[in-house]
Amino acid sequence: MEEKKLDINTIIGFVLIFGILIFMFYQNRPTPEELEAQKAKQEQVTEEQEQADVQSPSVIMEPVKIDLHDSTAVADYKSTIGAFGFTEPKEGNTILENDLVLLKISNKGGQIVEATMKQFKTYDSIPVYLVKDGNASFGLNFTTSDNRLLHSADLFFEPSLDKKADNQVLSMKAKVGPDKYLEFRYEMKPDDYLVDFTIRSQGLNGVFNASQPIAIDWKMKAIRHSKSVQYENRYTRLTYSHEDNKLSKLSESSDDQETEIDVKWLSYRQHFFSAILATEKNFETADLVSKNLIKEESKTAGFTKEYASVLPLKMENGELSQNMHWYYGPTDVKVLAQYKQLGLEDSIPFGWGIFGWINRYIFTPFYTFLSSFLPYGLAIVVMTILVRLAMSPVTYKSYLSQAKMKVLKPEITELGEKFKDNAMKKQQETMKLYNKAGVSPMSGCIPAVLQMPIFYALFMFFPTSFALRQKAFLWADDLSSYDTIAQLPFSIPFYGDHVSLFPILASIAIFFYMMMTTGQNMPTQPGMPNMKFIMYLMPVMMLFFFNNYASGLSLYYFVSNLITIGIMLVIKNFILDDEKIHAQIQENKAKPKKENKFQRKMREMMEQAEDQKKAGRR
Repeated sequence: MEEKKLDINTIIGFVLIFGILIFMFYQNRPTPEELEAQKAKQEQVTEEQEQADVQSPSVIMEPVKIDLHDSTAVADYKSTIGAFGFTEPKEGNTILENDLVLLKISNKGGQIVEATMKQFKTYDSIPVYLVKDGNASFGLNFTTSDNRLLHSADLFFEPSLDKKADNQVLSMKAKVGPDKYLEFRYEMKPDDYLVDFTIRSQGLNGVFNASQPIAIDWKMKAIRHSKSVQYENRYTRLTYSHEDNKLSKLSESSDDQETEIDVKWLSYRQHFFSAILATEKNFETADLVSKNLIKEESKTAGFTKEYASVLPLKMENGELSQNMHWYYGPTDVKVLAQYKQLGLEDSIPFGWGIFGWINRYIFTPFYTFLSSFLPYGLAIVVMTILVRLAMSPVTYKSYLSQAKMKVLKPEITELGEKFKDNAMKKQQETMKLYNKAGVSPMSGCIPAVLQMPIFYALFMFFPTSFALRQKAFLWADDLSSYDTIAQLPFSIPFYGDHVSLFPILASIAIFFYMMMTTGQNMPTQPGMPNMKFIMYLMPVMMLFFFNNYASGLSLYYFVSNLITIGIMLVIKNFILDDEKIHAQIQENKAKPKKENKFQRKMREMMEQAEDQKKAGRR
């Protein structure tokens, strides 16, 4: 009987853990109702846009491409853009750079056309670009007083680069006269990813059509940086802060769109790197769109998601003035924590609820501390040992409960024989025995329940911890991605086209752990699953789940199970004493046991049911 109880409790623990995994994969999967709602919303937006196009006398301009060596083309361009033709069209780029990041700002549109991370490389040793080769566009959509609908990305800006102390200040002006202009102002500090950015106008009170909205239009296709584009895409997501620091996200697995109010910042996250636009005066509204570009694993895919945002700006006295900040840099807690006033640290995917809290405030700083003086892989091993030791009292209580169940086995068997024809009476007497002996049959599940927050927090920590990015350990060249010991000439569904060793080792450790806890003799009861089949299935599930996940997570789970096996052997062979346990149980049974309200209520309900059953027989 003890073996059966132990089997069920152990299986429940593993089912709970894998339930978390399944929940993580599908927690953001849109329901059919949500998909239908998104479709209806998109149809409504399209219909409204078509109506607006019909009603508006303005003409929407296509992106302007002109040959600056052709005087006729230049004249046509100036005629098309009206008053903004005062600025002479001139191709060119201005570079802003420090030791961390290089930004290339184009005269055409006054926008960032290249953003390079100077201290990081991709998995194939190419510099990390967040903006390059036209994958992003930024500008203002506005209507002029003579009813021209313009996009600032089509206008030419006049650059002026100056110094302000140690800061580089770039002013980009699209002029309509000597002292009348639309200005994009960039200020870069040394050794800082954050760039101050201001959009303002001067003397354009009579140029802007005040009755028509002016809005930022920011688009970007997220560039691939990792060897598994599907894995990277899982953590690539549009995240934003709104309504008094409320954090929200668009779906990471499907196309999604949303309209929000009071937006403080929005992040086009690309797994380990982010492009963030933050504002000092919140955007009143924001129309946000995320399109998923990845449906399956691909060696050639260059982009993961396509983002778009429309952010209306408010004019004051017919002029614009919006102070903002650009952040092009790593999604690293050590870096983003520097900008607490903006709350950019919240853009990191720590996880939700208590799981994210554990990840953010316990595991992240703890691992940062360990890795400050230990090799990164060894820091994982040490952290695993300390976590398992911290959980050892819970493990001890679990094994103590199992030992008590073993001691009670003869009495439970006797009750089973005595009341084999009366299941309700058998259950009632068994619960009385448990109560008198001070044994809880559910205590074997407690360790699994208590470890769920820790397991989920670590499940998010290893794939998203920037500290692990491209850090090697043993045969793994990147602890934030999967390790590879063999490349397959084909792809196995749900497994992949490679063989990772750490998941294999973790699966073997889980198998031996289950062998030691469930034993070889696992009889199948009617209505119950085949326990031996589940014992073999669990390691296989683990192998498939983790083959494409961060090798650091598989390393943790491998070491964790080895330590758990060791703790279990020590407790069983050197700490638990069956004779002492038996004596304690007999002592507990001799003491008068007072029922609590719940136990009394349960007993009364069972007795009432038993009386009704007897009455029915008469």
